[in-house]
Amino acid sequence: MAHLRTAHPVNVRKSRRGIHLVLCIHFCLRPPNSVSAPSPSVPALPAVSRHNLGKMLGRLAATRLLEIRQAFRRAAQTSRSFSTALNYVSPLASGNFLIIFLFGFHFRDFSSVRKWFIFVQHIDSPDNNPDMPWEFNSQNQEKVKEIISHYPSNYKQSAVIPLLDLAQQQHGGWLPVSAMNAVAKVIEVAPIRVYEVATFYSMFNRTPVGKYHLLVCGTTPCMIRGSREIEDALLKHLGVKRNEVTKDGLFSVGEMECMGSCVNAPMITVADYSSGSEGYSYNYYEDVTPKRVVEIVELLRKGEKLPPGTQNAKRIMSGPEGGNTTLLTDPKPPPCRDLDAC
Repeated sequence: MAHLRTAHPVNVRKSRRGIHLVLCIHFCLRPPNSVSAPSPSVPALPAVSRHNLGKMLGRLAATRLLEIRQAFRRAAQTSRSFSTALNYVSPLASGNFLIIFLFGFHFRDFSSVRKWFIFVQHIDSPDNNPDMPWEFNSQNQEKVKEIISHYPSNYKQSAVIPLLDLAQQQHGGWLPVSAMNAVAKVIEVAPIRVYEVATFYSMFNRTPVGKYHLLVCGTTPCMIRGSREIEDALLKHLGVKRNEVTKDGLFSVGEMECMGSCVNAPMITVADYSSGSEGYSYNYYEDVTPKRVVEIVELLRKGEKLPPGTQNAKRIMSGPEGGNTTLLTDPKPPPCRDLDAC
């Protein structure tokens, strides 16, 4: 058992949501009976109390980590923020790890990094592990060459985002570790550099999604205009939770941050992975209502392609309902078009 000492005092506080522990633990892999000089910045504890404290913190850390791992295995579609935090171990030095535990005793809190923050290793699964063979197909290999040609030869790593997007399209809407490794090989960087990008942007999915991945904008303008009701209608109609896939594999529902169509709020996007990268599309559906998004789902289920854009028949693109009230004609040209005559 590794010797354990605390780098900072243990802060235990109670609240109405439960007991939260904030532990900053430094694991030093040394024999348990080894003796080291106390750090000048940390008050020395009596030998007995320090030993007992180490045992207590070790048990708490091991128990809590086991609970988190078990919860992650039970709910494969846990939020991106949870799976992101469960993706890495951060080595600070040979044989030393700094692990920061910030947890509450409520699994619903795992949807927000404000409640916890923990680095551990990626957990392999049968459909997501580095031993799975993965490479771009012959058609996409040509696209890879075309994408890389946009960048100087010594800056191929700048193509990481479009290549990850292409890999995600090919793999049915999500990125396994083996696909990230394939991208790293193409742009000649360490795999960790690709992992950093894939885990930072929420547009990259690291768990399976439906052939039609519906994303509801959750930023302020759309929320004020009823985006929560839009999401609730989709989840209820499909019988799933957020980031879960329907039993037929057709649909999944997620949340996206601002998509830049605030004037047409609320809105959703539909990422169509039903035909791979060749038939991939990513369309905006704006001015939607709970009733309209259910109709969109059923049209997609039938294989019908509905026109993207505003779903309000009284609007033209981003114009006001009922048509323009100003700029009713084409704007007049500048008074002098012939520069020589000016």
